[in-house]
Amino acid sequence: MILTAKGIHYKELNEQIKEALAYNKEITLEKVEGQRYLGAAMDKGKTLLIKGTPGNDMACYMNGGRIVVFGNGQDGTANTMGGGEIVIHGRCGDAVGYGMRDGEVYIRDDVGWRSGIHMKEYGAAKPVLIIGGCAGAYLGEYMAGGVIILLGEGAGKEGPIGDYCGTGMHGGVIYIRGRYDTNKVSKEVEAVPCTAADMELIRGYVSRYCEYFGANYEAAMAVEFTKLKPVSSRPYEKLYVKN
Repeated sequence: MILTAKGIHYKELNEQIKEALAYNKEITLEKVEGQRYLGAAMDKGKTLLIKGTPGNDMACYMNGGRIVVFGNGQDGTANTMGGGEIVIHGRCGDAVGYGMRDGEVYIRDDVGWRSGIHMKEYGAAKPVLIIGGCAGAYLGEYMAGGVIILLGEGAGKEGPIGDYCGTGMHGGVIYIRGRYDTNKVSKEVEAVPCTAADMELIRGYVSRYCEYFGANYEAAMAVEFTKLKPVSSRPYEKLYVKN
């Protein structure tokens, strides 16, 4: 089923999507021009194919299903996402994966600031964020769980990460491909070599990334990865008042 979004307010468009998904497993949205909350709370077994630029908080609270964006994403993509898969054939704005709890997000190009902020995991629920390009400042800020893989394609002299990477990080892991400026990494994070188990995990997600975006898998894996992990599970413990 095809819906045309041009000129439609986001509330009306989301009502149309909700009604259409009740009777269809897959919907194509054409001429999307910044409408917010597309795919919010979408359940398993449903697919949105989005042509254009979805607005803020796309896939917020999504509980399964799949969204493919043929264009760029804006801020707050996958906000508090609880499951499913997002594939973006472009770049994304700030705070991608904010509070993300489960599911996978594949972004072909760059992301803005605070991507992966406060990602968390519990039991078998583990969110994964794969970024093909570079990331702005505060990547993985206050990260409590999950996985971020940064491929860094197109990185210049400044490297693939912005300042303050891993600030407040107390769980999860960040894998960075290639060389980066260690001065941009928070002191609350330590860099260690990848283990065989790390590389097995990376290969699986990078293989899917390359399949989705037509990238060269051998070239992607020919560059060394570094693992960033938190030094402590309570980085600000000394700031707490003790009775």
